[in-house]
Amino acid sequence: MIFVSTSGFFGRYIDVPTPLTIGMRACIAAVALLLFCWIKGFKLKVAKADKAMVLFSGFLMWLHWITYFYALQKSNVAIGMLTLFTYPVLTALLEPMVLKTAFSKFHLLLGAMVLVGLYFIVPEFSLESDYFIAILLGLFSALVYALRNIIVKSRIGSYNGSVIMLYQLVVASVLAIPFFFTLELKSITEFIPSLLALGLITTALGHTLFLYSFRHFSTTTVSILSCTQPLFGILIGMLLLKEFPRTGTWIGGAIILGTIVAESIRLQKQAQKLR
Repeated sequence: MIFVSTSGFFGRYIDVPTPLTIGMRACIAAVALLLFCWIKGFKLKVAKADKAMVLFSGFLMWLHWITYFYALQKSNVAIGMLTLFTYPVLTALLEPMVLKTAFSKFHLLLGAMVLVGLYFIVPEFSLESDYFIAILLGLFSALVYALRNIIVKSRIGSYNGSVIMLYQLVVASVLAIPFFFTLELKSITEFIPSLLALGLITTALGHTLFLYSFRHFSTTTVSILSCTQPLFGILIGMLLLKEFPRTGTWIGGAIILGTIVAESIRLQKQAQKLR
C-alpha cells in the first residue's frame, strides 16, 4: 500500500507533460514486469477470443492514469487520491448494469455518502476552479478504473494478474508513442530518478505485491487495507511537498473511505452466510 501510495507524490512532483509521464511509467514498468514473468515462468499467451478485451482493458488503464495525473496536477495529492478512491463504490453501482446482476439498495446509500464526502472536499462548485475540474477528472478516472476492474474480473479473470498487467502496460506504452516525438531530453533529465521510481516501485513492485496479497488475505481485508492508500499518500504529500489538506478535505475523505469500509464489511458478512 505504501509503494502504490507514492503515485500521488510522483504525479505532483514530476514536471513533465502528463502523457509522457504515463508513457515512461508504462514502459519502465513493462520491462520490469516482463522480466518478472520470465523469471516466474508465466505463460504470456492469451486466447484469440480474449485479445480484444485485454487490449481494451489496457486502453482503460491508460485513460485512468492520464486523467488521474491531470487531477493531481490541477489540485493536490489529497484531492486527487480521495476522488480516485470513489472507485469501489462506483464499481458496486456499475456491476449490476454491466454484469446484469441484482442491484442492492444499500449501494444507493453508499453513493449518497460519497456525494456528501465530495461536497466537503469541493471548495468551489465552478468550472473556473482548478480544484473542481480536478475532482471531475478524478471521478472520471475512478469510473474508468472501476470499469477496467469489472472487465478484468468478469472477462479475463482466468489469466495471471501479472500477465494481464503486463499487456495493459504495453498498450499504455504504445498509446504514448506519438507524445515521445515531442520529448526534449533536457526537460526530463532531472526527473529520470523519479520516473524510474514511478515505473519500478509504484507500478511494477507495488501492483505485483498488491496482487500477491490476495494469497494471504481475503478480498474484503485487502479492500479495507486499500483504504490506507490515500492516507499514506496524503502523509507523503505533507512530508515531501508541504501540502496540508484543509479541514473539509479531511471530513470528506473520512466519509468516502468510511463507505469503502462499510461495503467491505457487508461483503464479508454476505460471504459468511453463503458458506
